[in-house]
Amino acid sequence: MQLPTPSGGHGRVVLNPVGDLDIATVPGLERALDEALDRPGLLEIVVDLAAVTFLDSTAVAALLRGAAEAVGRGATLRLTEPQPVVARVLRITAVGPLLGLPGDHGDPAPWRR
Repeated sequence: MQLPTPSGGHGRVVLNPVGDLDIATVPGLERALDEALDRPGLLEIVVDLAAVTFLDSTAVAALLRGAAEAVGRGATLRLTEPQPVVARVLRITAVGPLLGLPGDHGDPAPWRR
């Protein structure tokens, strides 16, 4: 995973992770979230997932922790532009709406044997 330098202004930080967000790369995501959370005047963290190709449970947990910490500081964290495979993980785990994604009331695809 690559994490380009955060961008933003006026209380907004945009993170643009690239590649896989998994147990091996989540520490970098957590550092980036911590740095964003420490910015004075923070109002919103946007995590643009357009270039994320995989997301595992450790990444979901890190994003939820970041969102909870943001709320505790009077800010928000929201996700944007998830690729289909990433959106599916967020839908199955039912965390998308907690992280600013529109609710999806559709059922996940059935399990196949």
